[in-house]
Amino acid sequence: MSNKIEVKNKRAGFEYHLLDTYECGLVLMGSEIKSIRNNGATIGEAFCAFVGNDLMVRGMQINPYGSNPHFVHEPKRDRKLLLHQKELDKLRKKLRDTGMTIVPTRLFIASNGFAKLEIALAKGKKMFDKRESLKAKDVQRDMDRDDR
Repeated sequence: MSNKIEVKNKRAGFEYHLLDTYECGLVLMGSEIKSIRNNGATIGEAFCAFVGNDLMVRGMQINPYGSNPHFVHEPKRDRKLLLHQKELDKLRKKLRDTGMTIVPTRLFIASNGFAKLEIALAKGKKMFDKRESLKAKDVQRDMDRDDR
């Protein structure tokens, strides 16, 4: 099994302060896992929300696999995340704080062949925080350039 499939959400680190991370499984259809293994997924606009007692990922796009019209899934449907009940309770409790959200940061294929989603409990950054991030990134790039 190849462990090279990895989709990252680079915007999440820029838009949010990432506090806690969790690794969770996904409930997928067969054509969806095939599409993920074919690099057909994006998580740039995705977010997580509680629907009843379940944590769902919304806005994650998994493109249809192949051209078979009988087993086509909806690309942006809600998908259930698999976490332990203690973790779900902890997330639900922390979401009550203002400005907190859950964002997916990474989608990958684990060593056992299952698709996993890394999610992070996050707090939104203010505009000046984003500018600070850009400045730090520029300084780091200049330092790396000088080292060569």
